[in-house]
Amino acid sequence: MQASTGTQAVDRAAALVRLVVQSPAPVPAVDLAASAGLPKSTTSRLLSAMERNHLLARTADGTWVAGPLFASYASGPNVDSDLIRLAHPTLLSISELTGEAVHLAVARGDQVEQVDQVDATYLLGSRNWVGVPVPPHVSALGKALYAGGALPLPTGPLETPTSVSIGTAEELRRHLASVRTAGYAVTVDELEVGLTGVAAPVTRGTVVVAAVGISGPTSRLQPTLEATGRIITQHARSLSARLSRTIKEGAA
Repeated sequence: MQASTGTQAVDRAAALVRLVVQSPAPVPAVDLAASAGLPKSTTSRLLSAMERNHLLARTADGTWVAGPLFASYASGPNVDSDLIRLAHPTLLSISELTGEAVHLAVARGDQVEQVDQVDATYLLGSRNWVGVPVPPHVSALGKALYAGGALPLPTGPLETPTSVSIGTAEELRRHLASVRTAGYAVTVDELEVGLTGVAAPVTRGTVVVAAVGISGPTSRLQPTLEATGRIITQHARSLSARLSRTIKEGAA
């Protein structure tokens, strides 16, 4: 009986994961309960358990999306080369429009790893960040990945490289709400005084698998943050559509 009950719980949890991952949009818990034919209380317990284990993630409005575990798998080392190949033209396009250093990053556990970069065309530009570890909460790329559920949110005090760095997990959570609303993330002098970054999440299907963004001198970028944010977001969405098409082509 215990084995049967345990198998039933696994089947129910797997059904909820499948419904969320295969949905083209975030799914309310009440819709999941109805689709799976489960009581709301049972659905709530299962969703909470899968959130704790990073299989699913709850959005700011209470709906459900695939969790950071899927993002970590989707952006793993075995698919980096395909991601870089598909994303590099987007980086070049952003570079032509902005002249700034353009970056592509993925989640690695609870950290951000930059896997590709197009250097700035300005003499005064940003350094090459590929392979350089950076605290995610002071990185525009990291914030974009946090906001999309690709990185598990930290707890407790956070590293503060400068006086304007976000210092607590609660402050970060509040900040991420504005990132989701805007569709892009910004850091101004948070990692290093004089350095600004702008980034947006990239999805494959409904899962955030990467972030694309730029970095450069605050003096040059700060006056155009909103316009730059729109440019990055538009290109991130176009890249997401291209990545999502590869899912459909692979399934055909």
